[in-house]
Amino acid sequence: MLKQFLNLKLSQKLSPQQIQLMKLIQLPTQAFEQRLLEEMNENPALEAGKEDDYEKDEFESEDYDDYDDAEADRIEADDINIDDYLGSDDIPDYKTQVNNYSDDDEDRDTPFAAPISFHQDLINQLNTFILNDEDREIAEFLVGSIDDMGYIRRSIPDIVDDLAFTQGIYTDEKNVERLLHVIHELEPTGVGARDLQECLLLQLKHKTPTEFVELAIDIIENQFDAFTKKHYEKLMQKYSVSNEQLKKAIYEIERLNPKPGGSFAGNSKVTENIVPDFAIRIVDGELELTLNGRNAPSLHVSKDYQEMMQTYKESKDKSTQQKEAVQFIKQKLDSAKWFIDAIRQRQETLFVTMNAIMHYQEEFFLDGDETKLKPMILKDIADLVGLDISTISRVANSKYVETPYGTKLIKEFFSEAMMNDQGEEVSTLEIKKILKNTIEEEDKHKPLPDDQLAEILKEKGYPIARRTIAKYREQLDIPVARMRKKM
Repeated sequence: MLKQFLNLKLSQKLSPQQIQLMKLIQLPTQAFEQRLLEEMNENPALEAGKEDDYEKDEFESEDYDDYDDAEADRIEADDINIDDYLGSDDIPDYKTQVNNYSDDDEDRDTPFAAPISFHQDLINQLNTFILNDEDREIAEFLVGSIDDMGYIRRSIPDIVDDLAFTQGIYTDEKNVERLLHVIHELEPTGVGARDLQECLLLQLKHKTPTEFVELAIDIIENQFDAFTKKHYEKLMQKYSVSNEQLKKAIYEIERLNPKPGGSFAGNSKVTENIVPDFAIRIVDGELELTLNGRNAPSLHVSKDYQEMMQTYKESKDKSTQQKEAVQFIKQKLDSAKWFIDAIRQRQETLFVTMNAIMHYQEEFFLDGDETKLKPMILKDIADLVGLDISTISRVANSKYVETPYGTKLIKEFFSEAMMNDQGEEVSTLEIKKILKNTIEEEDKHKPLPDDQLAEILKEKGYPIARRTIAKYREQLDIPVARMRKKM
C-alpha cells in the first residue's frame, strides 16, 4: 500500500511546474516582461544580467522532480546537500543559442510625451467659459458622463437624480439642458451628443451654411430613418431634388465623424502597442525565423544566496535559526532554477511552434498572397512538433509575427478546409479573400446580394451556400448589399 501511495505521489510531482510553464507560454512579449519583473521582485535569489567566468556545474543538470512544494516545510536542514547550491553557473544553455534572437534586440526606453486625456482636454476647454460655481460643477459632471466615443448615454432625468444623490446638487432638467448646450460648444464638434442623430446634427450646424449643408440638416433632422436605410429614391421625391443634388448632401454627411471622442489623439482609452513575438524575413530566397530577443532574458541565480549556503556549510555550530534560514534559501534557489528552466522551455516551445507554422505556410510567407494560405488546424501543427493542441493554441492566440507583409496575429493563419469543384482542399481564408475582392469590385450603385455572390463564387470554382456567404461576409465585417449601396 505504501508503494502505491508513493507512485501516485511521484506522478503528480511536475504539475506545479507545468502549470507555471503553460501560463508563461500564453503570455505575449510585453506581458512576459511584466511577469518576469514580478518574479524577480518576489524572488531575491533570481537576478538579471550575465555572470562573468561562467562555469556550468552539476546544479544545472540536477533533477528537480524530487522536490515537492507540499513538503517544503518538512525538509530537514541536515538533509540538504549544500554542495548542490554552491556552483558558479546559472547562465542557462539557451542564452548561447544566438540563432533565436539578435544581439541588437535589446531593451530601449523610448521617451514619449504623456498625452493629455480626452476628458481632461474637455475640462480645460470648459475653463474658458464664464460659469458660476454650481453651473461649473454640473458642467464638469456632464463631461465626466461622456464616454470614450464622445457620447452621453444617460437621460437628462437620470443625470438630475445622480447630481442630487452623488454630488448634493439639486437642479432641474431645464438647467441641465442649458449646460449641455455649453458642452456641445466644446471640441471636437459633436461631443456630448446623446445619440448618433444629435451628433451628426451638431456637426452639420457648425458647418458654413450652403444649399447642400441645409439639405443635409433637414434630412438628418426629419428623415433620419430613411437616410440610415438608404432609401434614396424616397428622399429625392420628398425634397424634389435630383440624384446629383442628393449625392452632394449625402457627401456632407459622410464627411462627419460619428465617434468624435474616438478620434481624439489623447483619448483616455488605452491603445495597446503590439510588440511582435517573432519576425520572418526572406534571405536569399529562404525563410528565416527569429524570436524577439526580449523573450530570452539573461538570468542567473544570486551568488549572495550561494554564499549563504557556503557559510552554513562551513559553520560548525548550526543554530535553529540557521537551519530555518537554509530551508528558506533552498526554496528560493529551487524556485529561481525552475523559473529559468521554464523560460528556456517557453522559448523552445514558441520557436518550434512558429517554425512549424512558417514551413507549413511557406508559399504564403514567400510572396504574401493570402490565397496561398493552406488549410491548417491546431492539430496539424501539434502533430508536427509533438505538443498538445492546447499548447499550440496558447502560442497562436496571443502572439504576433512580423512578416514582410505586415505584422499578423498567428491565429489568423489557421483555417478550416473546404472543397472546390475540383475536389481539392482550399482554405476558408482563401475563399474569404476572393469574396472580399468580389465585393470590392462590385458596382456600388447595384451591390450584389448574398445569393448572387454565391453564384459568382460557384462560377469561380467554389460551390458555397448562400448562408455560408452571409456568415463569411459578417466575419469580414461587410454589411448587407442594401447598406453598401452608393449614390
